[in-house]
Amino acid sequence: MILKVEHISKSFGGVKAINDTSFSVNEQEILALIGPNGAGKTTLFNIITGNYKATSGQIFFKDANITHLKPHKIVHLGIARTFQNIRLFSSMSVLENVLIGFHHQIKYNVIEAFLHLGRFKKTEKQFTQKALELLDELRLNEFAQLKAVNLSYGQQRKVELARAMATNPSLLLLDEPAAGMNSKESNDLAELLLHLRTKYKIAILLIEHDMKFVGKLCDKVVVLDYGKMIFEGRLDEAVQQKEVIAAYLGDFNVSS
Repeated sequence: MILKVEHISKSFGGVKAINDTSFSVNEQEILALIGPNGAGKTTLFNIITGNYKATSGQIFFKDANITHLKPHKIVHLGIARTFQNIRLFSSMSVLENVLIGFHHQIKYNVIEAFLHLGRFKKTEKQFTQKALELLDELRLNEFAQLKAVNLSYGQQRKVELARAMATNPSLLLLDEPAAGMNSKESNDLAELLLHLRTKYKIAILLIEHDMKFVGKLCDKVVVLDYGKMIFEGRLDEAVQQKEVIAAYLGDFNVSS
């Protein structure tokens, strides 16, 4: 078990966005949080990554209690995240955006960086090589020197993924990674994530509305209903639950 969410609740004023939710993610497991808009999925992501503080409950990562840690501390421990709305630096190149992911691993000081002395050149060369290797892994190396804003939507999603991978995570949180993609793009992304899971031995927790994408990629799902978990298990089991079908999946058929 790499992540354990225990009885997490979150209230905004009188509104309870998350209501006593518990689940776990095992090492190298891919788990999806599913549910309609407003179910509390992104709120739960924000709590796990330290952007929101839980009203009650605890979160453990690799047996360490991270409930009250700041976001940068959580990144250092090995949790990386992408966002529903792409957050790239439009004025920077693709390569520069990925290099930002290595920031917390930098060992040189301000003076060395300003004067390009000491450890600066060696470290920059090392991280540039690693960034280029990640871009090659995601088939983006030919765009390394282009402005990130000039890439297609699907390519920008991959740049954000490369930047998250640059933090050397053990757990990767993806907020609607297949949103806006066509069928081929989402299939390619599913294959890529399975490859990254195997090669880098990472676990993946994602939010997604595309159930076909979830079915191809995920080992299990957690279903939220108004912030409360109503199901945890395999997707093909979830679609047999009347409560789940009525609330989230409609007439979706996992074999379609």
